[in-house]
Amino acid sequence: MTAEVLIGDGDVRLSPHPLRAIVLGEVHARPFTALSLPARVLHFAFDTSGQRAAADRAAMISFCESRGLQPPPPGEKHHRANFGTTTLRWEQHSEFTTYTWEIPADPAGVPFHPEASSLASPMRLLPQPGPLLVAVDLHAMPEDPPRTSPERLFDRASLAVAENSDGAALFATDFQPGPSGFVRVLVIDRGMSAERAGALVQRVLEVETYRTLALLGLPEAQRLAPSIAASERRLAEVTAEMRRAGDLANNNKLLQELTELAAEVEAGAAASLYRFGASRAYDEIMNGRLATLGERKVGGLPTWSSFLARRMKPAMRTCATTEARQSDLSLKLARAANLLRTRVDVEVEQQNQELLKSMNARTRLQLRLQTTVEGLSTAAITYYVVGLFGYMVKGAAEAGRLKIDPNLLTAGFVPIAALVIWWTIRRIRKKHIPDVD
Repeated sequence: MTAEVLIGDGDVRLSPHPLRAIVLGEVHARPFTALSLPARVLHFAFDTSGQRAAADRAAMISFCESRGLQPPPPGEKHHRANFGTTTLRWEQHSEFTTYTWEIPADPAGVPFHPEASSLASPMRLLPQPGPLLVAVDLHAMPEDPPRTSPERLFDRASLAVAENSDGAALFATDFQPGPSGFVRVLVIDRGMSAERAGALVQRVLEVETYRTLALLGLPEAQRLAPSIAASERRLAEVTAEMRRAGDLANNNKLLQELTELAAEVEAGAAASLYRFGASRAYDEIMNGRLATLGERKVGGLPTWSSFLARRMKPAMRTCATTEARQSDLSLKLARAANLLRTRVDVEVEQQNQELLKSMNARTRLQLRLQTTVEGLSTAAITYYVVGLFGYMVKGAAEAGRLKIDPNLLTAGFVPIAALVIWWTIRRIRKKHIPDVD
């Protein structure tokens, strides 16, 4: 498939968007393929999240090349390989990979005979790509009552049976693993074409696959439930203590505890975010596949949709409720922490105000002491200046240049010197501290 577009006589190519080929190819990534009936289909799904996906692709390429078969092209997520009368369909998804083996069956054979374990030996030719999630043994065969009666083949308590939209096929299962660990699915052919049979079988297998994947969120919800409940109780206790706590030390202690509690809740929510989102998406895909099947009720037995709705809805609600509780708890913790942080900030500001008042009082006291010292400094400087002035006038008198008594002149200079020195010191002090008298 090319993403380029030719115009004119084909000599001009329009440059495509880098993702155009991927977008176009996604529609055809997992096409329906014709299936000749009767047939046994063994379907496996493995967890290949993370680095296991690359190893699984490499194993599939090596498997095909070692047998002279065409390997999956780079980037392709779907591949078919034929081994004589057996066909392998390999599909790689975001976190799992499926291996579907299509094996011809005897038209007059007994349902689910021989055991699926004996037919699954080709799976041993490939290394297991990851933990097994799904194992389905699907037997598609012509209607042969009473040998193909679902009531005789499955557990009546969990049996689900339905016809497709025009009654050309009937499909039944009890969703329970058999002695070999496979979930058995019976498809009764009432005149389907090979193309319709392939489409119906693929949708039925996808229902079982996505049902299993959707339920992976339930153990995670059950695991988180006790810690969420404990966090909710502790939040109620902390908020009650907040009403009684009055000093800064207790408020700081409660704030630290709320912060640790919020970190614990956020860690749990981050760890489960993908799992709950994936479960929700898989549940929607499963319901979409069921809707595509166009089920019609058979007798008084429940259809697949009604059976799965009754059994799976509580699990899905548990996952949704757990996710909602995490979100609500996180918001409540954030509000409580903000409230407590505001209280701590107010208390710290009050303490700062008291400290500033105390510092201001001490500063004023220091300034008053400084004023006193400045007064003494004025007297000392005046004393020295007057002394120097006295030496000058006495020297001038002894030299005969001064007719006034030196002592009288010195005494008159004292108030002048004191006033000038006091005024000078005051100007300097006002210049540096203008608001202080």
